[in-house]
Amino acid sequence: MQRRNFITLLGGGTVAAATALTGLSGCSSSIPAEAITAWRGPDAALARIDVRRWILSYAILAPHSHNLQSWVADLRTPGEIILTCDPTRLLPQTDPFNRQIMMSHGTFLELLDMAAKEQGLRADITLFPSGAFAPDKMDDRPVARIRLVPDAAVQKDPLFAQVLLRHTHRGAYDPARTLSPVVKAAFAAAARPASVRVGHVGLEDSAAMAQHRRIAKQAWQIELTTPRTVMESFRVLRVGASEIAQHRDGIALTSPMVVALERLGLFDRSQAPAPDSSATTGQIKDFNANLDSTPGFLWMVTPDNSRVTQIEAGRTWVRVQLAATAQGLAMQPLSQALQEYAEQKQTYADIHALAGATRPGETVQMWARVGYAPTVEPAPRRRLEDFVKA
Repeated sequence: MQRRNFITLLGGGTVAAATALTGLSGCSSSIPAEAITAWRGPDAALARIDVRRWILSYAILAPHSHNLQSWVADLRTPGEIILTCDPTRLLPQTDPFNRQIMMSHGTFLELLDMAAKEQGLRADITLFPSGAFAPDKMDDRPVARIRLVPDAAVQKDPLFAQVLLRHTHRGAYDPARTLSPVVKAAFAAAARPASVRVGHVGLEDSAAMAQHRRIAKQAWQIELTTPRTVMESFRVLRVGASEIAQHRDGIALTSPMVVALERLGLFDRSQAPAPDSSATTGQIKDFNANLDSTPGFLWMVTPDNSRVTQIEAGRTWVRVQLAATAQGLAMQPLSQALQEYAEQKQTYADIHALAGATRPGETVQMWARVGYAPTVEPAPRRRLEDFVKA
């Protein structure tokens, strides 16, 4: 859910060549319009043709790790949606136990539930109807079966108004504007179920803020200097308008300089840059500056780490992010220290201790920076039909 500004330049000679590339035309710094069409919302007429597709048009706007969008919706049974996971859209290096993937299915189900209520429908969601996945693998069994039932007692969710406005902001925040008690109360009110514990800290606790920044910086550096984890992100980089429009997923890079270098064959995505390269050190410097501008951090802790709990954590996360959007806040997940691969063992332990997740089984499911920042463009989304099996 978090790496759009992941890499800017690769290789030794590319920086020197950049000044000769400024005159290249057609290098836009914006996401192409066709890649973000979904964020306009579906046509009202779609609800009359097939209400499931109208509902899914909102569900596919859910946040997803690396923006992989691994959801598959089977509509072959009338009045029902079977949610499965696309096995080609996983993160075996940074998410070896598919915890983040399961959370991303939880975000999808929460937006689906909200959209169903808008149509006066109750979404009866049965998780893992054929059994839950093992802790260390996934298979082709469904994540959820959803039956849509007309119900006059259904109440619309006020957070639904924020679905089309929710975006992830990866840049600098206003470092002096801290979170008010009203904002913190909004986070608590959005969290559901109660077993998901939401915590937060702001500028009033400088010592804790320093610890959050230290762990986040260390975890980011580990991921950026571990070749196999860097390459996992490289494989889903979408550089320039044509690639972004073609794929509509992954990590979008729109910098005119990077696009120009790509066109000249100077942007190498076939291997990870050296840890001491300008590409790596520059990204670390930029990320650290963004962390230093952050006036608050938020985290979510669950009492266990079962597949059902991971889904519920994802549902809670998107609700909290929608509540933040309603308060004019920006958020960015900090997933690196929560990832269960060997190099992150110490940072994983450190953030769990800092978040108070010290009892057996307790898991920090989400950690994010929070603050105020200008509005940003949404992430690309694939076409609705790309998710549907009918």
